[in-house]
Order: sequence, then C-alpha cells, then structure tokens
Amino acid sequence: MVHHLEHHGLAGLSLSPLAEAVGTSKRMLLYYFGSRENLLAQALAASRPDAEAMFGTVHDAAGLHSAARALWEAITVGRQRGLVRMLLQLLSLATTQPEPYGALAADAVEVMVGPIAAAYVRLGHAERDARVRATLLVSGLRGLCQDRLVTGDTDRIDAAAHRLIEDATSPAG
Repeated sequence: MVHHLEHHGLAGLSLSPLAEAVGTSKRMLLYYFGSRENLLAQALAASRPDAEAMFGTVHDAAGLHSAARALWEAITVGRQRGLVRMLLQLLSLATTQPEPYGALAADAVEVMVGPIAAAYVRLGHAERDARVRATLLVSGLRGLCQDRLVTGDTDRIDAAAHRLIEDATSPAG
C-alpha cells in the first residue's frame, strides 16, 4: 500500500486502484481503515522515520548531531526516502484543502518536531527554544529534500544539509 502511494501520489487518490494494487476491494479498505484519511495516516505512520527512537536517547550535543545525520540519511537514501514524496504532497494539499488534510499534515509535522524538541530540552534548552530549534531542523531538512527531488543536485543539497545539521546541533547554535 505504501509503495503504491509513494509512486502514484496522494492528490486525486482513488481507493479503487489502490485496492486493486494491494489485492483487495475498496469496501475492505474502508472496513479496515474506516476512511481514506485514516488509511493515509496509517500509511504515513508505517513508513516514516521513528524520531522517538532516533532522538529518544540523545543526552549530549554529539548524540544530537549523530541522530540528525541519521535522520537525513534515512529520508534521502534509506528506507523512508519514499515517504518524503508523500509528506511533501500531503503538506501541499493541506495548504489548499485543509479540511481533509490539515490535521493529518499537522500530525506528520508534530511527530517529528516533538521528539527532537524533547532532545533539545534534555540538553538544557527552554521548551520554546527547543521547539524552535527542532522546527528549524525538521523544516530545513524537509525543504532540502524537496530541493534534492526537484533538482537532483545531491552533492550541493547534502553539503547544505550537513551545514544545517552542524549549525542546528552545535552547542552555541
């Protein structure tokens, strides 16, 4: 299912072709997932990086830096790289169609920002500053992923991501 969504996109998603691709019926998809939005939520949850696991054990600046680098690798060359396409589509759809996509998009952002912000708090940052820094890291890396997908300039984008990570995870940064 996730593979189908990664390759066919979210805009104009019809459950009938998805059901056919995964060997079931539209009725069964709705039975199991309840709604198209819940199906999308479950697909995103099943394929996104586990930020809680990646950042949950961070207790120093080196660990934060390492976790951020691991996140970048996961979303660009790792198993979750296909998720980035779905996530970017979801965020775009949420700006023009907030009713069906807004809450799902907000959750997709928070599930990344929350655990990273908690890591910053453990490093001594105030809650607001921690959320600002986590937002900078998450949104910056996501924007760089979009640039990478659009331009294909992996060398430039990887260098920019490493600079962002250095700046966002340095004790003085």
